[in-house]
Amino acid sequence: MLGNDIVDLTLAKVQSNWKRKGFLEKIFTYDEQLCILKSKNPYLKVWLLWSMKEAAYKIHNRKTGIRNFAPKSLSCTIHSNAYGEVNIEGSTYYTKSDLQTTFIHSIASPNCSMLEEIKISIYEAPDNLFDYKSTKPGCVSHHGRYLALVYLL
Repeated sequence: MLGNDIVDLTLAKVQSNWKRKGFLEKIFTYDEQLCILKSKNPYLKVWLLWSMKEAAYKIHNRKTGIRNFAPKSLSCTIHSNAYGEVNIEGSTYYTKSDLQTTFIHSIASPNCSMLEEIKISIYEAPDNLFDYKSTKPGCVSHHGRYLALVYLL
């Protein structure tokens, strides 16, 4: 199983005020909040952690069949070189993230070595681009002007 999430940073800046009272406390664990607040760029750290949580949740949801996105119950750890992991109810999902100037994209897998076997296709302004469902992606994510498709090689 694969998971992925993409965040259009321009749209996120307009739609979400991560500095508003209670935002961080509602979504992030205490350790994640510290990671954000100590970061040189807390805005990017917020959306990196968010995309990691979303990507892992998509796998966990398919695995359990339970739709209950409670972001604070997903605990992220960031390792070096954009790799990390997310723990949900005793399950660990491994992540790899790509931070660009206009988007953040994270992929997730229950197996760390699978991260290198995932093909990623990201499209900008994907409206009416093509029938991407016919390509049978392992997971689909879209936000703002971006569409991200992932496939297991």
